[in-house]
Amino acid sequence: MHPLEQRIGYKFRNPLLLAEALTHPSLGHETQQRHFDNQRLEFLGDAILQLVITEYLFGHFGDQPEGQLTKLRSRLVSRDALKAHAAALDLGQFLLMGRGEEASGGRARVSTLADAFEALLGAIYLDGGLEKTRKFILAQAQQDLAQLAEEPVDINPKGYLQELLQSISPRSPVYEVLSQTGPEHDKRFVVQAVWEGIVLGKGRGRSKKQAETAAAEEAMELKRWKKAKRPAKIDKKKKS
Repeated sequence: MHPLEQRIGYKFRNPLLLAEALTHPSLGHETQQRHFDNQRLEFLGDAILQLVITEYLFGHFGDQPEGQLTKLRSRLVSRDALKAHAAALDLGQFLLMGRGEEASGGRARVSTLADAFEALLGAIYLDGGLEKTRKFILAQAQQDLAQLAEEPVDINPKGYLQELLQSISPRSPVYEVLSQTGPEHDKRFVVQAVWEGIVLGKGRGRSKKQAETAAAEEAMELKRWKKAKRPAKIDKKKKS
């Protein structure tokens, strides 16, 4: 059994698929010989990864709009995320690559490791099918998925709040400064987020931007737009 198979808990029926997944394109370029490499498997693995993560987010984050699901998926399939998975498997040490690529730090390069991880997914898919590949992907991403469950909102609360509210109404939330205190070098701002006459949340900060972000975070926590009655629209009719 190949040492990598022991690490990933999967035994390939066709070991050539594993060899292909671990072969960097630089090997063929350097030897000037026709070698298979992992680029085609990387292409396949990327599609499988997108499918599995999309399916998981769709099933576990039913209250999130499309835009937020897209952002969450981007975080999970980013180059840095894939590099972290590859590093956890110590995938770099198993790669077959040209001497020049290795000497320039190829075994630790983000793009190389991310591509190799996707190629490995493609190989598992061709060898064992979608269900085994899904099981492997979700096991590797377990920690990231748990973090998403605790912190599903990304680092832009204002942008997320706006997307959420605009899926209900074309109006955007506005941020009103309630107070501004303290000397010029140490100011304190209090801001409230208002949408369609509803005060959604208040926030404090050392800058208006910081206070607005805090107000957006409180707004998403309280979800007052679901509880409050929005003002009725006035039908302005011309008097005859």
